[in-house]
Amino acid sequence: MPRHDRPRPSANARASIASAAARLMAEDGITDYHLAKRKAARQLGLTEHVGFPDNSEVEAELRAYRSLYQGDDHAEMLAAMRHTALELLDLLADFRPYLTGSVLDGTAGEHSHIDILLFADSAKEVEIFLLNRGIEFEHVEARNEKVEAVLQMETDTADADLVILSPQQERVSFKYRDGRPRERIRADALRALLLE
Repeated sequence: MPRHDRPRPSANARASIASAAARLMAEDGITDYHLAKRKAARQLGLTEHVGFPDNSEVEAELRAYRSLYQGDDHAEMLAAMRHTALELLDLLADFRPYLTGSVLDGTAGEHSHIDILLFADSAKEVEIFLLNRGIEFEHVEARNEKVEAVLQMETDTADADLVILSPQQERVSFKYRDGRPRERIRADALRALLLE
């Protein structure tokens, strides 16, 4: 059946998928929105041809779920992760770092990573910086061709992914797959957020 001839999913089906996907992300540590939506649709007995909610709908449900079921524990964990992120932003100040992702937007859970964007002339520069300070890291696969490298390091609260981009990329506005702008903040803005 052509896409335009398919029946539009009901608002209830979209809301049910968003809610179930958020629960899967919160409880099972799924970080891929599309995977969570597919699993949620399957659990609800819906076909994969049903129209999925967009990521912002799932994100809103995830925030609501964490607030309702994880309340104070989630708030404490998120604050700890943000404090760790601030320490990393200060440590890596030479590379014009930004915090982005779930730790910034408040949807992070126990399986989340701290996502830091770095803008350096080369990944080697960042690697040497970390090695000189005795900080262990490993390379992980980059999911974007514009990323020079992703270095993953352990912290006391969560693994941190240091996403290294060229200095020219700093002015580029990054977007999520669904087209929404990807928020990012510097250390001063994170300090202010932690004081709220």
